[in-house]
Amino acid sequence: MTAQPNSIDPLDEKHPNPAFPSQNPNGEISTREPSTETPSKPPSRGPSPPPNGGLTAWLHVLGGFMLFFNTWGMLNTFGVFQTYYESGALFHRSSSDISWIGSIQAMMLLLVGFVTGPIYDRGYLRVLLIVGSLGIVFGTMMLSLCKAYWQVLLAQGFTVGIGAGCLFVPCVSLLPTYFSTKLGAALGLAVSGSSLGGVIYPIVLNRLLGPLGFGWSVRVIGFIAMGTLLIPIAIMRQRVKPPKARALIDLSAFTDLPYMTFVAGGLIAFMGLFTLFFYISYVGTARHLTSNDMAFYLVPILNAASCFGRTIPNAIADKLGPFNLITPCCAMVGVLILCMIAVSNQAGLIVIAIFSGFFSGALIGLPPLCFVALTEDKSKIGTRIGMGFGMMSLGVLAGGPGAGDILSGHGSMNWNGLWVFGGVSTLVAAGIFFVLRIMKFGPRFVKA
Repeated sequence: MTAQPNSIDPLDEKHPNPAFPSQNPNGEISTREPSTETPSKPPSRGPSPPPNGGLTAWLHVLGGFMLFFNTWGMLNTFGVFQTYYESGALFHRSSSDISWIGSIQAMMLLLVGFVTGPIYDRGYLRVLLIVGSLGIVFGTMMLSLCKAYWQVLLAQGFTVGIGAGCLFVPCVSLLPTYFSTKLGAALGLAVSGSSLGGVIYPIVLNRLLGPLGFGWSVRVIGFIAMGTLLIPIAIMRQRVKPPKARALIDLSAFTDLPYMTFVAGGLIAFMGLFTLFFYISYVGTARHLTSNDMAFYLVPILNAASCFGRTIPNAIADKLGPFNLITPCCAMVGVLILCMIAVSNQAGLIVIAIFSGFFSGALIGLPPLCFVALTEDKSKIGTRIGMGFGMMSLGVLAGGPGAGDILSGHGSMNWNGLWVFGGVSTLVAAGIFFVLRIMKFGPRFVKA
């Protein structure tokens, strides 16, 4: 039988068959099979290391600065709005009702930030920046048209709060992808935007209320927010997309006793802390401790001091540990709030505003470092920080209205009761932090 023209002899040297051994020119039998693999594609390269500098990286610090300026900076301004609303120029409601506006705004910032974490992880940074910026600007512009309490609650409490919540995750998640060795300096510069916002916005409102009235004063704030928020929209880009979106909830956290103890302490601390934030300006006018003009400046003074409180303790925490700092800082805030009972003049009010601003800045800036220390599985840090702040936001929601009800719930201004509520709450939180520190790291002084 003759072979077909296109057939291949299985022993033909020119066409070796992998099923049969082949013979080399020396007559030796080789059982090596010829390679049938196709050339593989080069392995995909992971993300390059953070640049730790350069124009693009530092522009993102500028963008983060503007995000903090219009989120926490806007929130830190509410004390002057509380004072203005208490005057009855816009509507007549109790102190508790008014403080619901700021409490809802703060809760929305923390709670929505917890929900938008997975959205950011899927690469929708630009969507979050645009939606969040629109929420802040639109809510502020609508606030300028408000005449009734429910309108202010919707515009300032919910709309501005939700917008700020959309920007909260980009505030804290983007810079670590551009910096590693210089991350502390970069974050410190960005976070200082919250203090500067809390200085500029109250001064703008105070200086313009007389000549322009409430409507146009708030619109100017809206235009400032719009101009500054265009910067992060224009320059910020997501450099590294996480390999998978973070989980919204880590169920194991609810059985982690140290973690839940810290969350409980933070919730109670925020109850007392926001009592001071909301009412330090109003007490100046209500008790005639300062002029109306100076009362508005107490909030900028407090926020200017908090700029140092958010940076210096965080830098020291690298050497001493966050738990060795958060307990004394929280205790100092509680003591200073209780000292408000004895304040009888403008000088005392200014001194307490300065020192409470510094220590409150530490109380706000240290919890993320504590969450990192309490999380053994570092892949869950984002989820646990989001969950922790989400639960702690309930303390913000309870603190302002609770303090307002104590202040005016029985028809008279119970200032001593308000400061006792705020001071004792913060001191209880300091006690919880101290017990947690001993429980987790022991009684000896070590980095913790």
